[in-house]
Amino acid sequence: MTIQNSPDLPEGEAATVTGPTHPVPETEAKGLSQGQIVRRKFFDNIAAIVSLVIFAIIFVLAFTSVGFAGIPGWWKYNHTEFVPLLDGGVPTVTGPFSWGEHPFGQDSIGRDYFAMTMRGTQNSLIIMFIIGALAGLVGVVVGACSGYFRGWPEAVLMRFTDVIIIIPVVLAAATLGEAVNRFVGAGAQIWLLGLFLGLVLWTGLARLVRGEFLSLREREFVDAAKIAGASNTRIIFKHILPNAVGVIIVNTTLLMSSAILLETALSYIGFGVKAPDVSLGLIISQNQEAFQTRPWLFWFPGLFIVLICLCINFIGDGLRDAFDPRQKKFNAGRVKDARKPAAA
Repeated sequence: MTIQNSPDLPEGEAATVTGPTHPVPETEAKGLSQGQIVRRKFFDNIAAIVSLVIFAIIFVLAFTSVGFAGIPGWWKYNHTEFVPLLDGGVPTVTGPFSWGEHPFGQDSIGRDYFAMTMRGTQNSLIIMFIIGALAGLVGVVVGACSGYFRGWPEAVLMRFTDVIIIIPVVLAAATLGEAVNRFVGAGAQIWLLGLFLGLVLWTGLARLVRGEFLSLREREFVDAAKIAGASNTRIIFKHILPNAVGVIIVNTTLLMSSAILLETALSYIGFGVKAPDVSLGLIISQNQEAFQTRPWLFWFPGLFIVLICLCINFIGDGLRDAFDPRQKKFNAGRVKDARKPAAA
């Protein structure tokens, strides 16, 4: 039951109306652990869940179809096998359950394009995960330490960050790619390329984490933890870091999606993954002259690049909303119902 003042009654009198009430669910989180709260908030985000499902399908498809680390896949062709051209290499897929002999078609020399696209997606995902994990770890540690300790640790770490920032990433990655291809071999190029890019792309995240720590270190809960005798390591990783997780997750996912585009660009200009291995950018580069006559050679690798980047960004937004305690879901319908007076 709700009590509301009526404009038709004298001042000081009230009219009593009955009807359903929709209080803001502040008590829903009571009795739940932090993990349960995060899961509930994440699964409420439809875009993040759909993106997670699509990304999982892409991941499973890429790593099971053509095999990985010596484990054979279920697809009958691989990315280096030459077979006679079938119907000029046109895609044979006609539906979700009717793939035909070459669902994505064939390139000009007869290689199965589905196998090539899956292998390229696999390599791009490996590089993306290496960059995301390494750059995220280095960026968080450098930003957290410089923002919390201040003084000479901050000066040293930030000047080191400035030195890394001025490294021309594309030129350095191109030089590394040539050296790896000449002295190490093609098998290790995606791992070394991912490690190198991860060691130079953490600078933006480190600056953002430092800014968050400069603000959070002045809060009352940090002073309370110091008075209670907590160590600096515990304060950084147990008390401050969870409050900065929103910024970290969003920027790490943006970093991972930009890593896909950077790897694609390097492979496109010939300084990333090299033949006989393939990546999505290298596939597009190898078939750029056939754009007018065989456009499907661009459709599938381009589609996977766009899908991966979009899925990573939407998943990052969902995780940011789930982990950040300051984020609250706004329900316009609930607010309208709460304000709307019911019939007497």
